[in-house]
Amino acid sequence: MADLPELRRLLADSPHLSRVARWQHEQWGRLYPETSFRAWQEELRGICGTRGVPSVFLALEEGRPVGTASLVEDDMEVRRELTPWLASVFVLPEWRGKGVASHLVRRVEHEARQAGIERLYLFTPDRQALYRRLGWETHEALVYRGEEVTIMTRRLVT
Repeated sequence: MADLPELRRLLADSPHLSRVARWQHEQWGRLYPETSFRAWQEELRGICGTRGVPSVFLALEEGRPVGTASLVEDDMEVRRELTPWLASVFVLPEWRGKGVASHLVRRVEHEARQAGIERLYLFTPDRQALYRRLGWETHEALVYRGEEVTIMTRRLVT
């Protein structure tokens, strides 16, 4: 297997911020039709923390973004009691199947552990198998914004 891309924190002044916002808006904007691209970009800028929650990470290959994942306080307004969340895991199609998503997930888990977080949550409509391979368990299945999704959880401390 080829070397995995470098992982770096996305900062609010990053030249890659607009590209990452575009990826996310194209991937998940249908769930939030009330949120314009510009508003999405500003929300992303707001979660570009320097440590802990919130944080956004980029996978970079030769300085070019190929994937992203976030650690956020809240990712589902109908389950605000669950916190924090692994969110917005996205890898460019040509980089899928090469371990990039797993690499990003592990980076977010590490960030959460460093912040003293004991449990993370995520929701996914179709990537349950990937997360199960990484040690995540089903918490709940529900319909969220018209889409069947699974909330999954991972205990970070043993």
